Amino acid sequence: MMEQGRSMMEFSKQILQKVSFDPRLFRKELAKAVRWLGSHDQLVLKAWCLATFGHQYKEIILEVFRSTMRS
Repeated sequence: MMEQGRSMMEFSKQILQKVSFDPRLFRKELAKAVRWLGSHDQLVLKAWCLATFGHQYKEIILEVFRSTMRS
């Protein structure tokens, strides 16, 4: 199961990089990725997104994680 989670994480990162030109697509794909991942991977993805796209999409990233992260 851990291997599948890692591959989903890598797949999600690739998709987010490919759609980062469009805020609407970025939000949609980020929300989808968050739903696919477990809570630990969600935190890792959030940190990666903020480090990679925070200058461009900080508000979108924070909003998506605020509304979709499991508690």
